[in-house]
Amino acid sequence: MTRRLPARRNSVSFLGPGRLIVLALCCLWLVATAALAQTDPLPSWNEGPARQAILAFVQATTDATNPGYVPPEARIATFDQDGTTWVEQPMYTPLLYCLARLRALAEEKPELADTEPFKSVLSGSMEHLADLPINDIVKFYTATMTGMTVEALGGQVRQWLATARDARWRRPYTELVYQPMLEVMQLLRAHGYKTYFVTGGGQGFLRAYAEKVYGVPPEQVVGAMNATTFSYDANGKPVLTEAPRLLLNTVGPGKPEGIQLMIGRRPQAAFGNSDGDKEMLEYVQAGGGTRLMMLVHHDDAAREYAYGAQSKVGTFPEALMAEATQRGWVVVSMQKDWKRIFSWE
Repeated sequence: MTRRLPARRNSVSFLGPGRLIVLALCCLWLVATAALAQTDPLPSWNEGPARQAILAFVQATTDATNPGYVPPEARIATFDQDGTTWVEQPMYTPLLYCLARLRALAEEKPELADTEPFKSVLSGSMEHLADLPINDIVKFYTATMTGMTVEALGGQVRQWLATARDARWRRPYTELVYQPMLEVMQLLRAHGYKTYFVTGGGQGFLRAYAEKVYGVPPEQVVGAMNATTFSYDANGKPVLTEAPRLLLNTVGPGKPEGIQLMIGRRPQAAFGNSDGDKEMLEYVQAGGGTRLMMLVHHDDAAREYAYGAQSKVGTFPEALMAEATQRGWVVVSMQKDWKRIFSWE
């Protein structure tokens, strides 16, 4: 006699209608969450006026039916670097590089340590470095960033960045890039914008790593410019050597001057963080039409730093805040507007 086994209950039916509904809702939630994560262009930004301003600007300037539409060839955005796209406290990173180079040069040429302003720089504190007058800073840059080929300078910068570590986080300086600002750059480029750096730091310094770290190619970097000299090396190969002569100081008024010299178009958007960026934002806004001017305000001592009018590095005086308010510039609060500051958080 053949014994009949009990029929297997259908696994779906076994769940019951209530459980099926819950399961379906969970699946839909997971799909929606994954889709949102993929489509959100600014995942490191909290919802608020700053985030809305960025998205509204991109939509208005890239939608051909919008009165604020900007043709692709005119889509240009400029970014300061120090304090705008990466950490600048307790001292500007390009100056820290120059200090490291000066120490190395002083070992080769001990007489440098007895010559001003190098003597004071080598023996002084970070505060002393921040107090250097512009003429001494030019000498500082000249001694450490000229006299070699442009390729050699780039190689020295990359070598230093590979080994140097920030004193607070013990990480490479290239990891102290602000993730929210990287997302803004990527969003703009995805909509046909060219992103340029217009920085007070040395042009040769930033060009050495801008493409790898930010996705900004060297030809889209405008910085403090040294003259270069054409010659031939011992093998007859043409070379360009960094000459000890400053062509343009790209701080304050030097930023719009550098934009005209190197870009030739007025940007549609500009991003800065200090009074050294004021003229660049004013110049961008003066073009009329749909423009975006943003200032990063460092007000998060727990996750990064909090400083403003009292700081000699990245000064954000009350007058700049008042001008931003009067002109309708967007001031980004690191504390309120950014979910995270660095990619590794």
